[in-house]
Amino acid sequence: KELRERLSGDVDDHLLHGAVRFGTERTMEQDPTFSFRIVVDIALKALSPAINDPTTAVQAIDQIEDLLRRLGAHDLDAGYGYDGDSVLRLIFPMPAWEDYLVLAFDEIRHYGADSVQVVRRLRSALVGLTNSVTDDTRIGAVQRYLKQLDLTVDRSILTADDQETARQEDRQGLGL
Repeated sequence: KELRERLSGDVDDHLLHGAVRFGTERTMEQDPTFSFRIVVDIALKALSPAINDPTTAVQAIDQIEDLLRRLGAHDLDAGYGYDGDSVLRLIFPMPAWEDYLVLAFDEIRHYGADSVQVVRRLRSALVGLTNSVTDDTRIGAVQRYLKQLDLTVDRSILTADDQETARQEDRQGLGL
């Protein structure tokens, strides 16, 4: 009732209830991180010792890079809802660019650290993102991930020759 009094004019209960959805499953429309989670999970399953399919992981990275390139061109500060008179009515948390990078790359980097093919494709995706985003803050975040990837290669079980190869981009994800 208090909220209703603060709103300018009455709100039709039917319209209000139609604007809220409840369900037992996440959807891509409701949760912008959900599509990333699905693709990352595919990559992680492919990298599991039982499956050991780095090519599928690379294909997942292709899709993740595409999603991030599209996302990088948008204003992510969309957590504010205004009414028709431009009065702020709703504030809701939204993921920041760094949140998407963490979701997209951290687990794949961790579980794919010993695959030259995966590391090279991750590097290529990150370099591609630095070239496609224009915001300096976002570019800086991607460059920090490139440094993190180098640290991961340094700590991996790869031989010195393979580590050198892993520091080279591979857009196609061919590996060695």
